Amino acid sequence: MTETQDEKEGTFLVTHAEADSAVLKDVHDGQVHALAENPGVEERDVLDATLAPEPPLRVAWRVVDVESRRSLSIERSDEPPTAQEREIAAHQEVGELTRRDRAGVGEIHVLSVEPERVREAVDDVIDDEGTPSRAARLGVARVEVRAADGVVSVRYLP
Repeated sequence: MTETQDEKEGTFLVTHAEADSAVLKDVHDGQVHALAENPGVEERDVLDATLAPEPPLRVAWRVVDVESRRSLSIERSDEPPTAQEREIAAHQEVGELTRRDRAGVGEIHVLSVEPERVREAVDDVIDDEGTPSRAARLGVARVEVRAADGVVSVRYLP
């Protein structure tokens, strides 16, 4: 991210969008930017963009330039965790999380949970506002959550 004069460059997650306004969150520093108008974005869009404050009060922002735009998808998968993910979980205690880089782009997170709390853990991951922010930081477009028998895997995929 760079800032030139009052402009701010970065990766922004659209956290709220209406016909006439939108709210963007910088996924690197957490700063929230309310846009004076919606430039055609929807919730869970990710923009690599440049923003500038709107005069005269400079409390609202506008999009000056968009380098790239993608939509994030966060899905609950019917597929069970992979053998590798189950192996990772077998060496963890309940509540422990392991992060692994994927071959290529993205990450895999493996969380060990009590078997009776698997559904709740999956819901927490899907509803967590940190999930789309992490996906945006990683440069991926899809998050797939798999679960079975005390294992929840979160796959951040291109």
